[in-house]
Amino acid sequence: MNGKVLGGVNSIGTLRESTLHSNLKLWYRKQGDQLEVPIENFVIDILRKDLLIEIQIKNFSMIRKKLETLLKNHRILLIHPIVQDKWIISIDQQLNKVIRKRLSPAHHSYIDIFEELIRIPDLIANPNLTIELLLVQIEEFRVNDGKGSWRRNGWSIQDRRLVNVLERKILYSPIDFLMLKPSSIKPPFTNAELAELLEKPIRLARKMSYCLRKMEIIKVVGNKGRALLFDY
Repeated sequence: MNGKVLGGVNSIGTLRESTLHSNLKLWYRKQGDQLEVPIENFVIDILRKDLLIEIQIKNFSMIRKKLETLLKNHRILLIHPIVQDKWIISIDQQLNKVIRKRLSPAHHSYIDIFEELIRIPDLIANPNLTIELLLVQIEEFRVNDGKGSWRRNGWSIQDRRLVNVLERKILYSPIDFLMLKPSSIKPPFTNAELAELLEKPIRLARKMSYCLRKMEIIKVVGNKGRALLFDY
């Protein structure tokens, strides 16, 4: 699908942490939707008739309690953006200007949902829950304030902004998550074999197999040396 390009962020020095979330809410909103609606002691991002729409950028553990409570009586669409491309924009704090813009070498895909899904795998089978993944391009603004991570040499992440939505995929049930596996993998398989075909670190393959086991989509059928063997 063709993505939408949203307007620019606020001027340098007044960037907001919630810009990406706000961008996605506006991108997803349709005529008739209500925003920031209180329901059962929670605030819902978007209410579309009887559908509750929540946008969660990261850390699904933060939304777990809300999901557990609201799924009892409501249909929920949980939207999660996955960053395929990220441009890093470096801002000099003293000069108050952009000094560099570069494309990050890290690129993610739908399979990276398991980095977050590991926090709620037991909720996926609930028929009231649907998950929609958005492959997005974003800009990340960093400032050299000396307060950031040592991995970024003290540069702080000041804001993230949506540039484009490239694709979207809707996952209705546990079996849909199994479809994210490589088509070439043949059971029984190990996490190492899964990681190799995914071309991802083995830690992600372990998270994927853990989630699929919790969803009762795959099961342990034996061992290959010290590694577990999985089958559907």
